[in-house]
Amino acid sequence: MAGPAVTGPSLDHRGATLAEIAEAADVGRTSLHRYFPDRESLINAVIQDSAGVMSQAIQEARLDDDDPVQTLRRLVATMFDVGDHLLFLFSDPGVRTTFENLSDPEARTDAVARLIQRGRAEGVFDSNVSSAWIESVFWALVYAGCDAVHKGRLPRHQALNSVLRSLENGIRIKGAGEEPDF
Repeated sequence: MAGPAVTGPSLDHRGATLAEIAEAADVGRTSLHRYFPDRESLINAVIQDSAGVMSQAIQEARLDDDDPVQTLRRLVATMFDVGDHLLFLFSDPGVRTTFENLSDPEARTDAVARLIQRGRAEGVFDSNVSSAWIESVFWALVYAGCDAVHKGRLPRHQALNSVLRSLENGIRIKGAGEEPDF
């Protein structure tokens, strides 16, 4: 028998007690305690669920298909689709540390790193900065875009376009007079 659903992380009240979580999830406290004896075990379950959702999304973005620019665009859009999970994992230093300790960071970002290396090898991503830098910029911009949507500062389509423009103008090699095509 599976426990109560641990999907759909909320960023609105990170310090909620198990009683408050049970009430918000519309389950009894006893039921919640049966599956998650303490807050830490519940948080760890949500971290594992969010990590799985993000890994699945990266896999569904088919990072080995198409040219690197099209693939990067698809990956950004896919990450926006799981933005609540991404924000949950990286908004709180304690959650982020637990996430990094519970999972293999290389396995998590290996596909993204391969995409960046492929883009550099094909001459479409800037080779004057390291692949690690490009990956850091990618994740920072995606996080910023998802955060802007979550906080209501930008509609999804505008945040997505802003992230793509920032990425492509920052990492993509352009020919003389060529403008990025969005």
